[in-house]
Amino acid sequence: MSNNNLPLIRCSWVKDDDLALQTYHDTEWGRPCFNDQTLFEYLSLELMQAGLSWTTVLHKRQAFRDAFHHFDYHQVATMQEDVPRLLTNPALIRNRRKLNAIIQNAQAILSLEASGTTFAAFVWRFVQDKPLRHQVDLTHPAPKTIPQAKALSQALKAAGFTFVGPVISYSFMQAGGLVNDHAKTCFVSQSPIIAK
Repeated sequence: MSNNNLPLIRCSWVKDDDLALQTYHDTEWGRPCFNDQTLFEYLSLELMQAGLSWTTVLHKRQAFRDAFHHFDYHQVATMQEDVPRLLTNPALIRNRRKLNAIIQNAQAILSLEASGTTFAAFVWRFVQDKPLRHQVDLTHPAPKTIPQAKALSQALKAAGFTFVGPVISYSFMQAGGLVNDHAKTCFVSQSPIIAK
């Protein structure tokens, strides 16, 4: 049997029977992202995950994209009056605090832009614009948070963001590739984008 017929080895949190989770892991998670709109989507989905499984959030991702203008934060910032309607949408996670947080965070990104910085530039400075790489394996699992995520959390709150505690901030950093927590045995770790 050739190596091409062997199953791909992924991080342990990826379920073998969940294609959406596999695709997210293989093509997005841990890959450096510098796009403001995509980073805003990652932050929004991560705060939605609080208290829930990532699988639940991921399977509602398209519904969130539809409801929040594909996370165009310029449009999302004007959606405060839409919250009652969003709360009636069964395709979403109907948590008023979290929905309000997405809108408030969009407004905070606009405030950053008005001050002369982008959301990407703001968050990437906490890792000196270069992804942190952890040596994740069974004996060294990824931490729940790190000092850089705690510092990012404090800075985000000071800039007007909400629902951005240290754990959510760290999950966001993992999603956006500010931190690479792919396991050493994971095939993505060998990707030129990830390995460099």
